[in-house]
Amino acid sequence: MKIQKLKSESKGEVIFAISEVKPSFVNALRRAFSFEVPVLAMEDIYFVNNSSALYDEIISHRLGLIPLTTDTKTYEFKETCTCKGEGCAKCTVKLALKVAGPKMVKAKDLKSTDPTVKPVFPEIPIVELLEGQELEFEAIAELGEGKTHAKWCAGHAFYHMEEGKKDTFKFTLEPWGQLSASDIFKQAVNILNHKIKELKIK
Repeated sequence: MKIQKLKSESKGEVIFAISEVKPSFVNALRRAFSFEVPVLAMEDIYFVNNSSALYDEIISHRLGLIPLTTDTKTYEFKETCTCKGEGCAKCTVKLALKVAGPKMVKAKDLKSTDPTVKPVFPEIPIVELLEGQELEFEAIAELGEGKTHAKWCAGHAFYHMEEGKKDTFKFTLEPWGQLSASDIFKQAVNILNHKIKELKIK
């Protein structure tokens, strides 16, 4: 297997060529990029006050899709954490918000208990509050995988076969910002290696 970087964008997009491999392996790599590399996302939202024009459920959905910067070395999956799923500082992070209108509430208004975990895009709008309207809640973010829900996707990955070359593919990886393209690539390869080892044992 040979890998050659073809292009790297300032926003994180990476294009590379991978050769001397079968289509099945390339597709497994694509699936690992998009659906198995874990990232943080808001899962549980506890509303204290919401007098905005949007229902709690709609705001919760919007919050879940806000990409959060992720350090996979610091956090672990809730279900495998030593707290046994109770939720602690090793597997969850809290983000709180308390604002009053008139105001366009944006992702940057979220206050995180971990300074390293914050919205990738601070200007994402959440809801517009009019005079007299208020919004207050606490959100719990945790690690997850894209195969469980789209909010845990680390990025978009796709490829195509090079014309006239059956074992050479041009691959594009577009991170959403939670992790760098390099981190996504390394973690995806580690995930595939782990699966191969498990298969050999069985």
